[in-house]
Amino acid sequence: MRQLILVRPHGRCYNCRMNAEIIAVGTELLLGSVVNTNATFLSQRLASVGINVFYHTTVGDNPERIQEAIRLALTRSDIIITSGGLGPTVDDITMPMIAKAIGRRMIFNEKSMAKIREYFRHRGIRKITGNVKQQAFMPEGAVCLVNNFGTAAGVAVHVGKAVIIALPGPPRELEPMFDNEIIPYLKKNKYTGTDIIKTRTIKLTGGMESLVDSRAKDLLRLSGRTTVGIYSKPGMVELKITAKAKKDSEAERHIKPIEREIERRFGQLVFGKDDDTLEGVVGRMLLKKRLTISLAESCTGGLVSHRITNISGSSKYYADGVVSYANAAKESLLSVSEKTLKRYGAVSRQIALEMARGIRNVSGTDIGLALTGIAGPTGGSKKKPVGLVFIAIVTDDRKSVKEYRFTGGRETIKWRASCAALDLIRLTIMKI
Repeated sequence: MRQLILVRPHGRCYNCRMNAEIIAVGTELLLGSVVNTNATFLSQRLASVGINVFYHTTVGDNPERIQEAIRLALTRSDIIITSGGLGPTVDDITMPMIAKAIGRRMIFNEKSMAKIREYFRHRGIRKITGNVKQQAFMPEGAVCLVNNFGTAAGVAVHVGKAVIIALPGPPRELEPMFDNEIIPYLKKNKYTGTDIIKTRTIKLTGGMESLVDSRAKDLLRLSGRTTVGIYSKPGMVELKITAKAKKDSEAERHIKPIEREIERRFGQLVFGKDDDTLEGVVGRMLLKKRLTISLAESCTGGLVSHRITNISGSSKYYADGVVSYANAAKESLLSVSEKTLKRYGAVSRQIALEMARGIRNVSGTDIGLALTGIAGPTGGSKKKPVGLVFIAIVTDDRKSVKEYRFTGGRETIKWRASCAALDLIRLTIMKI
């Protein structure tokens, strides 16, 4: 018996699953000057509509290599998405290289030019130079995709069964363009898969990756349409539950029991999920219980205050912060005892506690928190090594000082200390 094959536009069939390739253009990516966050964003969004990403390619601003990457992608992928190289500078060559790779000429697009004029007119600029106008040229037959956050339009151009989508590099332009323009375009042209891929990220802090791995070993071995992966980041561990299903509700039914089991096993180590951050969770908890907080920081240099105040509305619970690096600042600003400093040293349980009490008294807040430590790479000793950090927290009816031994470079130690401080705030609020 012959198998019935239903052919979609551009030669694709209903029996085939769509696969994608992401080509990031920019020499700065290869040099490590810029982190390629676009690849992560695009992969996650494509998975959400049932499109598998099989390849990530990074190529510099080189005409031959860009063409080579596009031609190779056309031999193995249904959807090719490029990011970067669409601007007005001489090294923005992605669009003409796409045209050369597929053997088409570049033509002027009036819709794109009108958008550029509107963009500059809105900013009070009347004269548009030639290098800006080059952004209005695109491969023959391409569909112009609107960019409301910059001058470089995106394009979609069909090549046989495949489609090449070119997007600008800046995430502030690429991300809204992809959500508002590309996803609807892919759905309309039947490039999205029949299955959706849904991920739930469970975020844990206060436990090492090895501990999490050992407790979740059986879950990490799951295979089939629902899987669990473990990912370690400075200061936290993520468990990602991924489910493939026909509908979002079906995927949720597969994810929910595993999510509940992870929460049962890890208890207070779980601080949030998906887009939650420690500082965001702490902020919501402070708001809910109508508590205020003030901070005194030494080794972290204001990093904890920075993270807390990155949350909109933090002025409702964050009152004050002091960075007291020098001993004299600890004495004058926080009323830390000179005698205690001489006896125990600036990096000690006793000083952390006096700093926390001092900032709470000065600010009149419900909670006072303080950090003191040695971020390195210099300043450590056998008795007090680099990475030693004391974090103290004081409320009306409780006080606590925790000792930590962090590893890594200076920035990593500071970040880990900030995570530990936020987690200590979280755990303290749970007891109030």
